[in-house]
Amino acid sequence: MELSDLYSQKILDLAGNAQQPPRLAAPHASARKVSRVCGSVIEVDLNIEDGVIVSYGHDVSACALGQTSAAVVAREVVGTPVDQFRALRDQMHAMLKDNGAPPAGKWSDLGYLEPVREYRARHMSTLLVFDAVVAAIEKAESAESVEMVR
Repeated sequence: MELSDLYSQKILDLAGNAQQPPRLAAPHASARKVSRVCGSVIEVDLNIEDGVIVSYGHDVSACALGQTSAAVVAREVVGTPVDQFRALRDQMHAMLKDNGAPPAGKWSDLGYLEPVREYRARHMSTLLVFDAVVAAIEKAESAESVEMVR
């Protein structure tokens, strides 16, 4: 497979027609992740209530693969329990790094990224959004723990 074959019409459609949720004015937590390999950057904001992501915003500067991941996340993340999102992040890492199965259900469009597994240099940008959201979840949970102690 040629590198150019990664950029299927579906990948280009998902990236090109993605909703761009604005950054949140008062997020419970934010996180920024950068790919040292390609320079892709994503910043995410989220709010969590009762263990469920209730609002989400992001700013993405990435290749079409990173934009595709971010587009699917932006479209589907609200209403997702944080534990399910962590499992999704793990599944995406396994899909690319360990020949794992692609996600199903509302996340099935992420399966279009399965050919990325053959291009290790593209893994980081494809996974940035998942790692950023989990980092923000951990920050929110940590802040919640501090509040409970007070």
